[in-house]
Amino acid sequence: MKKFLLIMVVALSVLPMQAQKFALVDMDYIFKNIPAYERANEQLSQVSKKWQAEVEAIQIEAQTLYKNYQNELVFLSQEQKKARQDAIVAKEKEAADLKKKYFGPEGELYKKRTALMTPIQEEVYNAIKDIADLRGYQLILDRASDQGIIFGSPKIDISNEVLSKLGYSN
Repeated sequence: MKKFLLIMVVALSVLPMQAQKFALVDMDYIFKNIPAYERANEQLSQVSKKWQAEVEAIQIEAQTLYKNYQNELVFLSQEQKKARQDAIVAKEKEAADLKKKYFGPEGELYKKRTALMTPIQEEVYNAIKDIADLRGYQLILDRASDQGIIFGSPKIDISNEVLSKLGYSN
């Protein structure tokens, strides 16, 4: 009986030792070869620059108000000082609020990036998943983002296959 149990334990422990298949992809390379992704990046860059210019213009207005206040400080009454200080604080708050609105964690840039990039990223993910299912890969690593990969053989890089599946020849 003990011999039978030993044989069963050995047999069951050998079964999970099947060779696992894995592959690498280079997401940076893939995205650089998808024109829609590059266009979306350019669009985000332009919008970001426009919004940054708006914020900077208000910040410059606040700085100008402050410099004028400093230059005229000795000639102002207490009420005028208070009014000018309030105006400076209000302008600085306006700049901070606008910056948060555009660039905050839930800001307009985040929303726009999500709207533009998520469909492309999902399409790439689905292509990778399809290839993994077809080829039996248990693990696919991104060599562009994982600094733990010291060497990856080009033989296991499926980046070009992903691009082909998406309809982009390289």
